[in-house]
Amino acid sequence: MNVFLLKNIVHVGLKNEIIKVSSGYAKNFLFPNKLAVEVTKENEALYKEKARNVQNRAAIIDSTASLLADEISKLSLKIKKTVQDNNKLYAAISSTEVVDLLKEQNITIEKNQVIFEKAIKEKGTFMVTIKLSPKVQTQFTLQVIA
Repeated sequence: MNVFLLKNIVHVGLKNEIIKVSSGYAKNFLFPNKLAVEVTKENEALYKEKARNVQNRAAIIDSTASLLADEISKLSLKIKKTVQDNNKLYAAISSTEVVDLLKEQNITIEKNQVIFEKAIKEKGTFMVTIKLSPKVQTQFTLQVIA
């Protein structure tokens, strides 16, 4: 049975995909939980069009994310923080601070897109990763100064 997924399902498929599943799985799990709808001859063209539109939108998002990634990767930003005598920061650099630094460069991202390999708790130069989309991520240099 062919079904159109309404949500991402681990090990099954992604939202807006048309996949083939057993009729028992569809009737007993997917349909009652509103995770999928059956693809019939009448609605097949509609769901295929929706899937195509989602793929086109994803391609556009990835291309704009790639352009933004190129711009971000060229950045080398500095942040001034107060430090203790042993060059340790009083508080680690937060994702909110990184978002604010990027906002000063006219780049808007969400704080959940900022990924630290490890917490930045001292002076120095660090690489910060920004995940722009599921397929696109980039890094930039962040220098912590006193």
